[in-house]
Amino acid sequence: MCGVITTVWYFLINIIVPLQYEGYSIASQTISELSAIDAPTRALWNFLCAFYTLLLIAFGCGIALSSGANPKMRLAAMLIIINGIFGFFWPPMHQRQVLAAGGGTLTDTLHIAWTIMHAVFTLTIIGLASSALGKGFRIYSAVTVVSFFVFGILTAMESPGINTGNATPYIGIWERINIGASMVWMAVLAIVLLRRQRRLSLGYF
Repeated sequence: MCGVITTVWYFLINIIVPLQYEGYSIASQTISELSAIDAPTRALWNFLCAFYTLLLIAFGCGIALSSGANPKMRLAAMLIIINGIFGFFWPPMHQRQVLAAGGGTLTDTLHIAWTIMHAVFTLTIIGLASSALGKGFRIYSAVTVVSFFVFGILTAMESPGINTGNATPYIGIWERINIGASMVWMAVLAIVLLRRQRRLSLGYF
C-alpha cells in the first residue's frame, strides 16, 4: 500500500507547495526550484518530502519481504530502498537568478549528478520489476520508459535556460510528465503486487 500512497503523496506535494511560492510557475519552473537555496518553500518541501521518502523505503521493504525466491524483485526492492535513502541527501540547487549571475557552486553540480543517478536507479528498477512480472506489465513498463526518455529530453533541451536566464516556458510541464510517468508506474507496480499476493493467499496461480 505504501507504493500507492507514496505516489498520491508526491502529487499532493506538487499541488500544495507551489501555492505557497508567490510568482512560481508550474509550467515554466522546475520542481527542484521549490527546494532551491533561499527559496521560500524550501523548508516546507523538505519536510513534506521526508514522509514521501519514508513511504518509498517502506514500499521497498514490503517488496523485499514478499518477493520470496524471486531474485529480480528482491534486487528491485533493494534499489528502491537505496534510491529512497539516496534522496535524503539530495543537494539543493540555487535559484535561477543566482545561477544566471554566475553564482553556481558545487552543490549545483552535485544536484545534477544526483538527478542522473536517480534516473539510472529508476530505469533499472523498472527493468528488473517488469522482467519479473507478466507480459502486460512489461508492455506498460516499456511505454513508461519511452515517455521517460521523451519528456526527459524535452526537459533537458530547456534546462540551459535556467543557468543563462533565458525563458523556459514549458520545462515544468515536461519535467512533471517525466516524473509523473515513473510515479504512476510505481503505483501500478504496487497494485499488481497486491493483486498477486491476494491470488496467492487464496490459492490461485
